[in-house]
Parts: sequence; C-alpha cells; structure tokens
Amino acid sequence: MQRNQDEVEVVPATAKLPYEASDVIAALGPLVTDARLARFREILGRRTRSLVPVLDGLSDPHNGAAILRSADAFGCHEVHVIEGRFPFAISRRVSRGTQRWLSLVEHKTGPDCCDVLEAQGYEIFIAAMEGTVTPEDLARVPKAAVVFGNEHRGVSEEIRARAKGVYRIPMVGFVESLNVSVASAITLYTASQGRHGDLSPQDQELALARFLLSQVRDADRIVRDHVGT
Repeated sequence: MQRNQDEVEVVPATAKLPYEASDVIAALGPLVTDARLARFREILGRRTRSLVPVLDGLSDPHNGAAILRSADAFGCHEVHVIEGRFPFAISRRVSRGTQRWLSLVEHKTGPDCCDVLEAQGYEIFIAAMEGTVTPEDLARVPKAAVVFGNEHRGVSEEIRARAKGVYRIPMVGFVESLNVSVASAITLYTASQGRHGDLSPQDQELALARFLLSQVRDADRIVRDHVGT
C-alpha cells in the first residue's frame, strides 16, 4: 500500500534561536498559563545531554518518528541525524509533534557525526548480536551516543570503525533481532536511568525559549515588538 505523503514531514535541524532567550521568555512567557510554563520548566529540569541517540540514514518515517518519541519520553535532549539517500522525514501521525521538544543536529556523513560527538566527549556505541555490552552497561557510561542504523543496511562501516563498543539487547526467545523503533525504546529507557537533570541553566533557557516560540501564535511578531521597545 502506498504511504500517504500527507502524513510525512521532512524535519530540518534545529535552527539557531533568532533572538536572545531572555527576550523570548520575557515576551512570550506571560502569554501561556502559569501551569504550562511550570510544566515546561519541570520537563527541562529532567532532561539529559549525557545520552544521545544517533539516527544513521533511517528510511522509514514511522521508525524515525517513533525514535524521536522515545527520545523525548526518556529525557534525551538532543538527537543527531546522519543524512541518508533522502532528507530525514517522519510520520506526523506517529510523531505527534515530538520534534518540537527536541534539539536535532544534522550531519552530512557518519565520520562528520563521529568527529563532533568525540570532540564533545561521547563514547559511540552500536547494536549488534555479538555485542558484549548491555543497555544496563550503557547507563553507566558518562556520555554515551547510541547509533540506530538503517533498517536494511544497518550501521555504516564508517561508524562501526569509530565505535567505542558494541551492545546487544539480551533476548531469550526464538527472535534474534528487533525492529529499530522497538530496540531504541528499550535501549533509551534503560540507558537513561540515573542520568536525568543535567542540562545547564543556559541550555534550559534556550530550550524554553524554543518551546514558547512553537506554542504562541504570532510569536515572531510579538518578540520583535518586545525587542524593539
């Protein structure tokens, strides 16, 4: 059955904030309810940068959307995306707008992505049946980047060569592998344990400003007017 293209959305990298975060919050904060603002701050207070999902050339928009939902659900703040044959796209029906709450970083190639992550102190892990590391072990890695590969080709050879380790999800049935969206949910839930709440105050304010820009109608004009006064 042909996929309904109206359900698919190309998702760009998170753009640089067009205004100072303090100006956005001052202009838009009073326009949302106190409860909503408190909820934003509560969620950001539990986010982590120490666990980063990496999507390596995913082709199915449903899988991409499902992984973004898992990343948000389990407190990941940032998701790295390596371009495949086509721009990164997700299913709107599955994502339910989750991309608004995440910081997406795009890379042209796997080595580019590895360079950035390694420079920031991350250890890179990939999933494979022969892995000796478990998701519970990943939870003890100070800064872990976990790569989820293309549905057909898996993780690229370039990233395999740069990986710090190989992990597996232990299974006791006849099944030897899981769909990437299922595997990512199990991995991110387990590997995120004990990590929550490490975003810097500056990162929290930047994210809060982005949240408000996505939530308030005519937000850009309101902030422009505020800055101009």
